[in-house]
Amino acid sequence: MEDYTLIIFRTIVLYIILLVVFRLMGKREVGELSIVDLAIFVLMGEIAAIALDDYDRQFFKAILPIILLFLIQYLNSWLILKNKKLRDFIEGDPSLVIRDGYICEAEMKKQRYNLDDLLQQLREQGVCSVQDVAYAFLEQSGKLSIYQKDQGGFILPLILDGYVDKRHLKIIGKDEKWLVHELLVNGYPNIRDIFYCSYEDGKWFVQLRARKY
Repeated sequence: MEDYTLIIFRTIVLYIILLVVFRLMGKREVGELSIVDLAIFVLMGEIAAIALDDYDRQFFKAILPIILLFLIQYLNSWLILKNKKLRDFIEGDPSLVIRDGYICEAEMKKQRYNLDDLLQQLREQGVCSVQDVAYAFLEQSGKLSIYQKDQGGFILPLILDGYVDKRHLKIIGKDEKWLVHELLVNGYPNIRDIFYCSYEDGKWFVQLRARKY
């Protein structure tokens, strides 16, 4: 009877701990999890299974790795929120796999992403032909984001969190020197002060960082 009581107690406590931990780690759909998030969740699940199975081990020692993983992931989330370069290094960047109806073969090879997967994801989103696609990005989660030619203008962010996105500048045929000059003309001398910036058809949208008081 004591064994059953112990099983019930550990199961309830682990359920509550995992529920709190996942809630504190933030809201993200399963399909939007990064590789790091997925690895952390799998490890926590394995640790929880061991904690339920190993009755001879002290319960706190069994759940300590879950707490440590949570603290590591929480610190990691805080750091990548503050630093885009670190965020790009840990989570990666979206990859441009189709541009103006042409498949970017070199980028697909770099990401080890084959034509069968590409065509399948196009079909799943109701796209009949590669030639209908203006841009297609392979996201960090493995999801394919598609923008068709008949959808109108497509806006690429040029600055995020004070950092210039050189890949997007290359896509629109511009360079960082042009960006700095245009922003200066429009009254934005310091790129580090800009939280978000985009440009389309001669129109700028710039949002400055929130000021700290």
